[in-house]
Amino acid sequence: MSNHTFIIAEAGVNHNGDISLAKELIDAAAESGVDAVKFQTWKTELLVTEDAQMAEYQIDNTKKVESQFQMLKRLELSYDDFSELKEYCELKDILFMSTPDEEQSATFLDDLQDIFKIGSGELTNTPFLRHIASFGKPVILSTGMGYLSEVEHAVFTLQESGLSTDAITVLHATTDYPTAPEDVNLNAMLTIGRSFPGVMVGYSDHTLGIEIPVAAVAMGAKVIEKHFTLDNTMEGPDHKASLEPDELNAMVKAIRNIEVALGSGWKVPTPTEQQNRNIVRKSLVAAGDIACGTIITSEHLVIKRPGDGISPTRWDEVVGSVAKKDYKDGELI
Repeated sequence: MSNHTFIIAEAGVNHNGDISLAKELIDAAAESGVDAVKFQTWKTELLVTEDAQMAEYQIDNTKKVESQFQMLKRLELSYDDFSELKEYCELKDILFMSTPDEEQSATFLDDLQDIFKIGSGELTNTPFLRHIASFGKPVILSTGMGYLSEVEHAVFTLQESGLSTDAITVLHATTDYPTAPEDVNLNAMLTIGRSFPGVMVGYSDHTLGIEIPVAAVAMGAKVIEKHFTLDNTMEGPDHKASLEPDELNAMVKAIRNIEVALGSGWKVPTPTEQQNRNIVRKSLVAAGDIACGTIITSEHLVIKRPGDGISPTRWDEVVGSVAKKDYKDGELI
């Protein structure tokens, strides 16, 4: 089984509604070595009511009190913008992705991408889940704010709508920006994996730093999603919980190192260990002169390096046997 982790650099809304800034984010993502860069696509009028309130973290991070409608309208990119960003990703040799937040945008994105990411906000949106499944493309499902029973309903809905189990990846997530380490609960990712055999698991991270997503990979995550920005002091709801480019680069390198370190799972010596076995291992050695024909007892033996003689695992076989030659003190048996 491949240990490659599919890493998504979540640009999200960190373009601040500016396509030029979005392209700079694509540049940074491509340079980091991630597999995909992901945005969010919506039409504000189809997503929220005009008086829907902002989340507490959005108020804290933006230092503004306004409606969700006002904030999202300011951050919204056009469909033409996303078509241009798709072309720019192809130019930069990085996979384009965008999370649709309502059905019209999902239909639009069907022509632009081969993988659909469903955000945590849509975990319980049964018609939306069916709509995404109708495209017949692999789905990555985030589960922030969810109970296991809600995850079960979402996975069942995708399957019932024709999506095969092996086309579904479920991401554990905590919807808080930034997420405190004590609220991460990485073991929930393992619970998801045990609960839905055949479904791949991963982790969508909103913590500060890179330790938690790296730990998730060590625990078996096959997909990692992480917010990033060009500058986390910029104004906007998600910048403060996002990695800057140098941190994104460090995360990718750490994950790729973990992938290599995970190995095959077979417990066998590596080629370099094979070179060290005889140097570090030990052998049965004569504790003094032993005459040919002597019945060897434990007093006749010591265990010392090097390890190119008889292994100490054969101690019981050698003790009680008859010496077939003379041995000098310190000679390998």
